This record gives sequence, C-alpha cells and structure tokens, in this order.
Amino acid sequence: MLKSNRKIYLDYASATPVDLSVLRGMHKVLKENYANASSLHDLGVESKQILEKSRFEVANILGAHADEIVFTSGATESNNLAILGVLENSLQIFYPRGSRPVLREGRSGKKTEENFLLPHIVTTNIEHPSVLEVCKYLEKEKKAEVTYVSVEKNGIVDPQKIKQAIKENTILVSVMYANNEIGTIQPIAEIAKVIRYSNKNNPKQKIYFHTDATQAINYLPIKVEKLGIDLMSFNGGKIYGPKGVGALYLKRKTPINKILFGGSQEFKLRPGTENLAGIVGLADALKLTEKIKEKEIKRLSALHSYFMQKLLNSVEGLKINGDIENRLPNNLNVSIPKIPSDLLVVELSARGIFVSEKSACKSGDKAGSYVLSAINNPKLCKKNNSIRFSMGRQTKKEDIDDTVSALLEILKKLKRWYN
Repeated sequence: MLKSNRKIYLDYASATPVDLSVLRGMHKVLKENYANASSLHDLGVESKQILEKSRFEVANILGAHADEIVFTSGATESNNLAILGVLENSLQIFYPRGSRPVLREGRSGKKTEENFLLPHIVTTNIEHPSVLEVCKYLEKEKKAEVTYVSVEKNGIVDPQKIKQAIKENTILVSVMYANNEIGTIQPIAEIAKVIRYSNKNNPKQKIYFHTDATQAINYLPIKVEKLGIDLMSFNGGKIYGPKGVGALYLKRKTPINKILFGGSQEFKLRPGTENLAGIVGLADALKLTEKIKEKEIKRLSALHSYFMQKLLNSVEGLKINGDIENRLPNNLNVSIPKIPSDLLVVELSARGIFVSEKSACKSGDKAGSYVLSAINNPKLCKKNNSIRFSMGRQTKKEDIDDTVSALLEILKKLKRWYN
C-alpha cells in the first residue's frame, strides 16, 4: 500500500497540471491586464499587444505566420472549426447559388437523391470524438460523404489506404497525429505527400489536410511546413497549460468559413472576447514544452520501456495495445484478460493511483473502446478490460514500481471472482 498522503497520477493524456511558471504569467495578466483587447483605450491596446505577442510566439514555434494562428476554447472547437469551416466553404463551390440537394420521389415511391455530389471527407476509424462526431453529423444531415479508413492492427493507418479513399469530390483529409487512447503515431508527413501528389495530378481538385495534434505536441516535431499540413489543432490542457484554451493553425489561403457568429475577433473566424490569460498560458506552456522536449522524451522513453517490461513480466496474459515502437513515449495501454477495466480504475484510485480505462471524453460511455475494437476483436473489446497509463513530467521510477505492486495486489484479490 502507498503512504496515506502519496498520490500517483498516471492520467496525463487526459489532463496535465498547470506548470508553476505558466501559472505565474497567467496570474500577472489576470491581475493587471483585465481590459478587453478590442477596446480602443490604452489599457485595451496593451491587452491587444499581449495577445498578438502570444500569437507570434505560438506561430514562431510552429514555423508559421502569426496570421495563421486562430485562438479557440480548445482542441474540440479547433477540430470543429477545421472540419465544418472547410466543409461550409466547399458547399459554396458545390452549390454556388446556395442550393442544396433535393430528395425526389422515384417510381418506386422511395425518395432518392439525383444528379449531385456531396463534398467528401476522408478520416480514420480511431479519431477523437470531436472529429468522428462531426463527421457522423455531416453524414446524417446529408452535408458530406465520409470515408472512415481502418487502421492496421498496430493502430497505424496505411497512407496507401488514404490514397485509395480519395475521390473526385474529396475536399478534406483529417488524420490525428497521435492517438489519445493507445498513443500510436500516424505517418502524417507521408499522408501529406499522398495529398500533394493527388492535388498535383488533379489541378481542378484541391484537398486540404487537417491533423489533431493534441496528444503529439509534447513529444513530436511540430513544424507545420515539414509536416505538410494545412490545419492543425491543439490545446493548453495537455501541455501543462490552462484548460479552456486552444488554437488552430490555418495555413494561408486555406478557404474556411466561420461556424460561430458574433464579433470580428480572431480574423472574423472565432467571435467572442479573447481569453487573454489563457492564451498567454498556452503560449508560455508551448515555449516550455519545446525547451524541455528532447530531454523529456529521453527520460519518458526509458520509463516507458521499464514499465512495459515490468508489466509483461508480472501480469499473466497482459497485452500491449498499439504498435510497440511507433507510439508516444508516455502512453502505455494494456489489456488484462477477464478483469473489468472500470473496476481496476476504481481499485487503483482507492490506493491513490489515478489512471484511465479509455479516452476521458468517452469515460461515461458504457460501450467498449472503439479504438481497441478497431485493432482487436470487437467482441473481446466489449468486455472493457483495458486500462491506459499515461506518464508525465512528475512521473518517477518509484511511481512505476508502486503502481505495478498495487496492480498485482488488486489482481490477486479480483481473480477470486473473475477466473
């Protein structure tokens, strides 16, 4: 058992604590720079200057222009803006007079859609809900056609399958940089090459490429030109910055419509008074992340290998979900046969160890993980026997040792009922 006051947090993929240096910068802004950045008086101008300084800092780290950074309330809004915004703009091309497809009654009495193409979106079957749910909504409302490309058994999508999914009416490809549940890293640069090739060989067609980089920012290269993307989403809550703030990188000349209405903030794409303290916190967190990235990757990679081997050697029948090599250094998603994952989460929590059974965004959903169903036997995944350990800056080797010891104690107890 852990000491009564000791806590082990292994859920960094869900949320990270705000770094103290980030918190100090935000506190200063909250205390001194409370004026609206849209106000014309001196205090408003000062707030505006702080806002634009943060925009420049974020852009500089991404290798982008300042006017390519749109601040939002988080990655969910950024994903929605990217997909819906590009889609709404494309509808003006598909239906230039504002017309929409009409359902006509055929001879059989059934209503059918005639003589039109819907805009087409390509994505994968393991995207975050803020991408998948938007795509499902667009299908339901007959606003878009969507192809969900299946990932391989290792949780990584084959770029050639993306190529095969592209059609004459494809307008957008959206593939996450790293998966939030199993940590697998997608070949974004290779997919970008596929899209560039398609655009080059079909000059009348223009496909844009969006990636949700929320989980990747801490550990992977994020220079947007090298990645070859047009849009990229991320937020502050995953990089030791504040929750409730995020950004969308939007490459110049990428056509996009606003999806919210109100003021003219954020290049008229995201109305509403800017969360100045949050934006400053996001910029500071991103700067710190880049400063320590290389060192932290090395440290966590060693911890990851140690953790994985310790679990494999200690827990009978344990399986690692997702590719062993091409994954984030902080993510370890495992399945333990016969033992319900929610029970493991509760038992570990009772011992001061905090983990997840799947994406925090779907934790209240009783259904099994759709990500694990995509790479494993769906029938087995319905049993919900996987848990996600995600490490972070405060994780130490002794935390791993204590976690494995606690897990073995729990399994010994539970196997009396689940054998």
